[in-house]
Amino acid sequence: MASSFGERMIGAAKLDVDIYEEVEADTSAMGQAMAVVVMSSVAAGIGSLRAGGFMGLVMTTVVALVGWFVWAGLTYVIGTKMLPEPQTKSDMGELLRTIGFSSSPGLLRVLGLVPFLGALVGLLTSIWMLVAFVVAVRQALDYKSTGRAIAVCLIGFVVYLVIIMGMTMVMGAGAAIMGAGS
Repeated sequence: MASSFGERMIGAAKLDVDIYEEVEADTSAMGQAMAVVVMSSVAAGIGSLRAGGFMGLVMTTVVALVGWFVWAGLTYVIGTKMLPEPQTKSDMGELLRTIGFSSSPGLLRVLGLVPFLGALVGLLTSIWMLVAFVVAVRQALDYKSTGRAIAVCLIGFVVYLVIIMGMTMVMGAGAAIMGAGS
């Protein structure tokens, strides 16, 4: 019997491998996975409202959705083409679903609104989400080795950061050019 959406979120946050396997196999769970990413992103945006305001909330949500797709794509290529184990068999849908649910702990980022507690919660939640991401990748790629899942996540993260930094530089240069023409 399939778990409810709430049970899946809680199970994913608890690092329950059975939940990750269930989500991996359930092709109808893509909407749920996207909802988790959006809710986690909105929670982060709400948690940073004092610093970023409403536009920060919107941008956090958009960047998180794009990041979800980009990181899943990188993880797919790295995990299935560069560092597969003999039994590795996966597709983008499986990775998007499991990685999406690994964002479940991110709902706690709404606590960023609480003075003095926000930064600590943000740090702990980020670590928790990273561990959940490794579990999600290990399950989606059918790895026996957690070390290999960690390696795939680290390589993917470095490439992801390079892409994000490049996009930020291009957007910053574009904004500077647009501002100069005004």
